[in-house]
Amino acid sequence: MSKFSHSSDIEEIIYRISNLAEAFSGKTVLLTGGRGFLGRYFMEVFDQINKNLIKNPVKLIVLDNLITAGKGGAEIPKLEHIKFIEHDVTQPFEYNDKLDFIIHAAGIASPYHYRNYPIETLEVAVIGTRNMLELAKKFGAHFIFFSSSEIYGDPSNNQIPIQENYRGNVSCQGPRACYDESKRVGETLCYIFHNQHDIKTNIIRPFNVYGPGMQETDYRVLPNFARKIKTGKPLHIFGDGTQTRTFCYITDALIGFFLVILNGVSGETYNIGNPEQEISMIDLAKTLTQVSEDDVRYILVDYPDSYPTDEPLRRCPNIQKARKQLGFEATVSLEDGLSKFLAWTNDVYLGE
Repeated sequence: MSKFSHSSDIEEIIYRISNLAEAFSGKTVLLTGGRGFLGRYFMEVFDQINKNLIKNPVKLIVLDNLITAGKGGAEIPKLEHIKFIEHDVTQPFEYNDKLDFIIHAAGIASPYHYRNYPIETLEVAVIGTRNMLELAKKFGAHFIFFSSSEIYGDPSNNQIPIQENYRGNVSCQGPRACYDESKRVGETLCYIFHNQHDIKTNIIRPFNVYGPGMQETDYRVLPNFARKIKTGKPLHIFGDGTQTRTFCYITDALIGFFLVILNGVSGETYNIGNPEQEISMIDLAKTLTQVSEDDVRYILVDYPDSYPTDEPLRRCPNIQKARKQLGFEATVSLEDGLSKFLAWTNDVYLGE
């Protein structure tokens, strides 16, 4: 088993995309943010596609400046047909061969990190996206932009579950603006290049993807909770604990991403997440008590200075568009996903 994933999860992803993989045969893919949580999965999946699903291998070029990759991300595996280049996408990337797909997953998504790197967070989603779109224009490549459910901001209850056509309720001034607003500008750039230069673009808005491979130093809710559980300390829930989220296990998310990459309608945007089991942070802690073998306790705490306070009260995706156009469906229940995640953290956390 890989230190950063469950081998069974990779096997499931490969099985579920086996009828799609031939579309990558002989192609070249550029992946940015390749040593982040999602990027590491993409690397492993493309490696297995080459080994198990296609005869004419896909060539994967991976870029990352490693600013938030952590110890795990900085350990670059040697994989055949996969080349890693340490590069900051806010700087032009010179490439003169061919590119068929550009998966722009570079970004600083953790609130802890984008609080510390606000300018870098903004630039990777704006300047980095522009640079990658120029490459897509040069090579006629299909461009996939990883946006965020954060672009919806704090929606009113009558907008839940959130559809892709919701315009958002986002502050352009505040501790989250560097991330939220930069992703919105990145989407605008995709729109412009699609309409003015006829570039095939797709935008993915992931909703709270989790699973093995999330680093402790990411400081998002599930890694935080998992670390507290392993050390026998009470879970710290920020605010009053009534804020809600839905969580999408990594296997479901990767299937959704590949469906967009290979079957997405040009110019379209897709929510990818699990619309079931919208849950408050207090109830999430209680669910962890049910699936964990440990005695899980929680306490309510004030938001620390290192964490942005203006978080949305609710977030739940409407996935009807991805369901109808792509056949996407999330199948992993929250309980099953949390069980697999905790089993992995028991083996790995506190070892970084």
